Amino acid sequence: MCINCGCSDDNTNFTILDTNSSIVVGSNLNSNSYNYVLSNKVANTNSNNKNGHEILESHTDFYGSTIPLEYTILSKNNLIASKNRGWLKTHNIIAINLMSSPGSGKTTLLTRTINDLKNTLVINVIEGDQETINDAKKIKDTGCEVIQINTGQGCHLDASMIEGGLEKLNPSPNSLVMIENVGNLVCPALFDLGENLRVVILSVTEGEDKPIKYPHIFRTSNIMILTKIDLLPYVQFDIQKCIDYAQNVNPHIRIFQVSSQTGIGLDSWYKLLCNLFNCTPNNTIINT
Repeated sequence: MCINCGCSDDNTNFTILDTNSSIVVGSNLNSNSYNYVLSNKVANTNSNNKNGHEILESHTDFYGSTIPLEYTILSKNNLIASKNRGWLKTHNIIAINLMSSPGSGKTTLLTRTINDLKNTLVINVIEGDQETINDAKKIKDTGCEVIQINTGQGCHLDASMIEGGLEKLNPSPNSLVMIENVGNLVCPALFDLGENLRVVILSVTEGEDKPIKYPHIFRTSNIMILTKIDLLPYVQFDIQKCIDYAQNVNPHIRIFQVSSQTGIGLDSWYKLLCNLFNCTPNNTIINT
């Protein structure tokens, strides 16, 4: 149980898309043992036995004591996040944490970005969902490297999951790692993953008051991307009011307005990504 937000992390599943093999890490607090599932083979191991086995600590077991609750969880998470950030810096890898509610268009924006910039940037993806590898398959179809993390009942990624994901993904130096977090506007905001940038994505189909309903995720983000703006003629969404709300919560937030379907606004988003590596996009974005 994730004490801080109430979600359960009994099973965290890492799926490597190249081989379609899965590592399922489950915890049993009573017996202090773990079940590891790799390529459909199950092995029961004691948590202290590391002979021939790579031990991946579950979210539950890692956090240990529940008192003090939030301080204990977040402080331990932040230690691992700091370690992740140091590793990324050493390899000149930029990590971006993409956060939003379900259905905002994260995956569509991500696949469009990868396809349009594949000749300019090396992009790797850590894909977070409670279940399925559906989105990871879409990412894999672009040709980039991707690893799926399934959190079970967990409602967010945390730094220890990213640590394991980076180890399995093994991104090359001078590359970009996009982390697509679990769809949720609450808990992902609390957990530092070691990322360089935080991006909150909001679609025009969700309502312009999201920044004041869920202020913490907007307050802790560097960038807000308004997606699906091609639908503005068909929905009731006050775009200026949304921008005002976001800037009231976070005066420093940078805002992009894009359509992943038509390409509108993507040039500015791509320029920001390329500027991180002092390069320019090779392809001109065609608005359709």
